[in-house]
Amino acid sequence: MSSQGLAPDASLRRYEAIAEHAELELEFAGRGEVERVAEMAARWEELVAGLPETPPPAAAPLIERARLMHERTQIDLIRLRDALLADLAATKQASRAASGYAGTLPGGLTHIDRSA
Repeated sequence: MSSQGLAPDASLRRYEAIAEHAELELEFAGRGEVERVAEMAARWEELVAGLPETPPPAAAPLIERARLMHERTQIDLIRLRDALLADLAATKQASRAASGYAGTLPGGLTHIDRSA
């Protein structure tokens, strides 16, 4: 292994790139940078396109690392989605409450004519 943790076998370089990519996706998801995660999808497709159906045995740790990172990214994205949905629900509830206070003015008026 080199000082950067790269496998010496050049045939594993693509698997390393996949694991590094998955790690970067996780980092972006963890920071809530959903747009950046989405932008990375095309690169992921490039990395996995044309991989052999049966990877070399030496790639197993890299594949497992990428799989785990991908799972953690999905969990982070689900948490972000749930937080956004909760915020949206709270906003809608606050809006409904504010609308309830608007109601009508005394005497059945719905607005005040300030021009008088």
